[in-house]
Amino acid sequence: MTKMKGPIINSWYLHLFGKMHGRLVHRRRVDVLAERVKSLLPADSMLLDIGCGDGTIAKHLAQTVPGLKVTGAEYSPRPNCAIPCVSFDGAHLPFADKSFDGCMFVDVLHHSTDPLLILRDASRVSRNFILIKDHVAENALDHWILRLMDWAGNRPHGVVLPYAYLSKEQWRTLYGGAGLTEKTIDRAIPLYPAPFSWIFGGELHFISLLTVDPKAEN
Repeated sequence: MTKMKGPIINSWYLHLFGKMHGRLVHRRRVDVLAERVKSLLPADSMLLDIGCGDGTIAKHLAQTVPGLKVTGAEYSPRPNCAIPCVSFDGAHLPFADKSFDGCMFVDVLHHSTDPLLILRDASRVSRNFILIKDHVAENALDHWILRLMDWAGNRPHGVVLPYAYLSKEQWRTLYGGAGLTEKTIDRAIPLYPAPFSWIFGGELHFISLLTVDPKAEN
């Protein structure tokens, strides 16, 4: 989601760093995340990818999960987005209640200044589930490692970085506030090859499948 996006940084070294990061990390990230997420998605379902970016992961899922139909939602949709994408204000989704079987956030919520607000609205438009890929920070070292990762992946593109990482307990509180129940969680996500995985891997990343409480008030 690009609501947090600021002016593009024109420094040549950031541009070069961004290209290198894309070549070394982006393709592997797409492949790994799509592989892990596809087994959690039911066939013949409708998925809303909130903060879909370029739509690459969602497109991969649509090609591998039978009958899956994917729509993206972005604050500032990219003209070359790989999936159909609608614009929204970063907090209120332009869809009726229960329009989708589920919603997905991939490394989006830690960029939001009010993750509960958008998570509640995602619960509103979802009939069954929410998928979240994000980070966990339990101490100062976790925060600094995640800050470095965030800077490397986003700063060259001019994305404003609030570094709003949550602990496991804070995630549980967030889920409760949005009427969600965690069904499964995956913390062994091989986004980086060795030796980078020794620093940037571990339990800093997770993928959670959450069920929507139909009685929850959003």
